[in-house]
Amino acid sequence: MLGTSILLALREIRRHILRSILTTLGIIIGVAAVVTMVTLGNGVTASVQNEISSLGASNFIVFPVRTDRGTIRPFDDADVRAVGQQIAGVEIAAGQVNANATAFYNGQDWDTRVQGVSNDLLAAQSVKVDEGRLFTRDEEESGKNVCLLGLKVREAIFPPSGSPIGARMRIGDVSCEVIGMVAERGQGGNGADDDDAVYLPIKNVQRRFRGNENLDFFVVKYDPSYSAKTVQDALVGLLRERRLLQDGAPNDFNVIDTAQVNQALGAATGALTAMVAVIASISLLVGGIGIMNIMLVSVTERTREIGIRLAIGALAREVRLQFLTEAVVLCALGGLVGIALGFVASIGLASAIDVPFAFDPAINILSFLFAAGMGVVFGYYPASRASKLDPIDALRHE
Repeated sequence: MLGTSILLALREIRRHILRSILTTLGIIIGVAAVVTMVTLGNGVTASVQNEISSLGASNFIVFPVRTDRGTIRPFDDADVRAVGQQIAGVEIAAGQVNANATAFYNGQDWDTRVQGVSNDLLAAQSVKVDEGRLFTRDEEESGKNVCLLGLKVREAIFPPSGSPIGARMRIGDVSCEVIGMVAERGQGGNGADDDDAVYLPIKNVQRRFRGNENLDFFVVKYDPSYSAKTVQDALVGLLRERRLLQDGAPNDFNVIDTAQVNQALGAATGALTAMVAVIASISLLVGGIGIMNIMLVSVTERTREIGIRLAIGALAREVRLQFLTEAVVLCALGGLVGIALGFVASIGLASAIDVPFAFDPAINILSFLFAAGMGVVFGYYPASRASKLDPIDALRHE
């Protein structure tokens, strides 16, 4: 019986194909909007989490801030050593300095960012080397002219064929040997592109590019088995003591917990995605009302057909099932078309705004089931009305 009802529904939809398309337009737009918004929201969330993860998991980022007097007191290597040696639970404490410079090789040049780092800092931020090697201890301690390249720097100034390992290039006025290629990192948590960077030993950058031993910031990686709050409180206390801050005086530095930032941003983007999806689903409600309207029109147009069926022995529930099936099939087809449009739109928009395409099977299945459910909700009244027609009155209908 159900199979016959589906075939009859498809025949009726095909008979009025243009009207069926216009009727399901609200369902199509609603499903496509929900699928697109949720997919893009998942992509944005993944992109944000990737940016935060580039700073490392279970990490604190510590940097100086401007005081009320308008001055900034930078950190130095002694502060970093004190944190690593005196706070329980700290696995790595390592600083970083940055500078802008132009990279030269074989007549090609590229404006980029120089990052003074150590192997400890790279380990804390989970930076991998695709090709070549990291710094040796001697290279770090003496600040030798050796460097690691980010992906975009390699693509900008080195030929696509061959390896840059072992080549000598110039960064500003510094000639250095390329010893490694950093794996693709993407956008960093500080808003800069970490693939557009050249990595040198931190002492080299301090001496050759900055002319001092100040740090822009330092990273503290702690053991996840320790309480983040306990480690952070100890970190703040130690730094206040070293910087001779009086009780009640505000901190002249900030401590960012990357795990908390990741959770907060994930929750915020998730809530925003849900809100946008709810707004987009309003068009599903509009589409459902359109389905009810057209089904009522269909009942009126087919009154004589209904009367004939009832007169020759069709049961009221069979008539109700026929019209209800027609409404569900109409909504289900609209849901499938909407999912296809949403899939295509998601791919295009994800590429346009440069976020990952995060396909979510669950939202596509739920969107389809919700669309089919709209057929049940908004198709029941017209189907019930058709099943309650009096056969004699229906046969008299012109």
